[in-house]
Amino acid sequence: MRAVIYARYSTDLQREASIEDQVRICRQRIDQEGWTLVATYSDAATSGASRLRPGYQKLLEGARAGAFDIVVAEALDRLSRDQEDVAALYKQLRFRGVRILTLAEGEISELHVGLKGTMNALFLKDLAAKTHRGLEGRVREGRSGGGLCYGYDIIREQDARGEPIHGGRRINAAEAEIVRRIFQEFATGKAPRAIARGLNADRIAGPRGRPWSDTTIRGHALRGTGILHNELYVGRLVWNRQRYVKDPQTGRRLARLNPPSAWLVTAVPELRIVDDALWQQVQARLGSIRESPRVAKARAAEFWKHRRARHLLTGLAHCGVCGGPQAAVGKDYLTCAAAHRQGTCSNSAACAARSWRP
Repeated sequence: MRAVIYARYSTDLQREASIEDQVRICRQRIDQEGWTLVATYSDAATSGASRLRPGYQKLLEGARAGAFDIVVAEALDRLSRDQEDVAALYKQLRFRGVRILTLAEGEISELHVGLKGTMNALFLKDLAAKTHRGLEGRVREGRSGGGLCYGYDIIREQDARGEPIHGGRRINAAEAEIVRRIFQEFATGKAPRAIARGLNADRIAGPRGRPWSDTTIRGHALRGTGILHNELYVGRLVWNRQRYVKDPQTGRRLARLNPPSAWLVTAVPELRIVDDALWQQVQARLGSIRESPRVAKARAAEFWKHRRARHLLTGLAHCGVCGGPQAAVGKDYLTCAAAHRQGTCSNSAACAARSWRP
């Protein structure tokens, strides 16, 4: 009997040794049964609600290739916590004559799939509610609900028992100067793309050390993203603007806006970087651009609904100078995205896209 092991730990159990422990006890069971271990698949710090796991996908590829006869895991929720995915996995493996055995439940049958799948789905829903409640409490205390915003550093703190206290932030003086520079340049009439190119020309690293782009600076008005829309820079912490839902077809999380009544706004004056006068000046200019005839016409046409569908060559065109991706400019032309949006490449030529489209 050819056996494989699947092991996983999620982001709520940040312990690398967890995978080693799971593999060890599964290997012991395989040795007891006299089976042959042919492969081990694993995913570290990955939610069981996602199908986009490298180890999980390799497991499916191996099953389709007929590489093994049985999958051994610590428990069914290691393979997936999504009820639909558990059922789909079970059907695929059974179709190829592959059995599933877990140390917690034994050999998996339709009964396990139904009961355990429902229990795991309810566990995820309950976990999401508790996590949301915990983050809300943290934000009400003036602490970050997650993620590090440009212009700030994380404060490492511990309580009396030595447990970490999350969400502490303080101003990063050097990055705060860059934030003020961006606001001042935009207020005086400079476009986000020109600001990004200027910052890159001065070799100033952007968020996460990446080059600056116009989208990093202007962001999204309704979602409050981007440097110019971030209210934290004026000492207001806005949380719960949006929620995430999983696309059942792709398994990817998609953002959905929450109504303003669901937002939580907390004053954090100690984190202010930009004064009110400059903030209002910038917001006034953003508003005038948003209401300009050209932008209003584009929004009315809902251009985002008319994007071309992906095809075999999507994402395969690259710049011959920097190796970066090509981006669409106009209806029928491509150009280097780094040159067009960031000014970090010298290749500003545009090539006709119609000639290579299928």
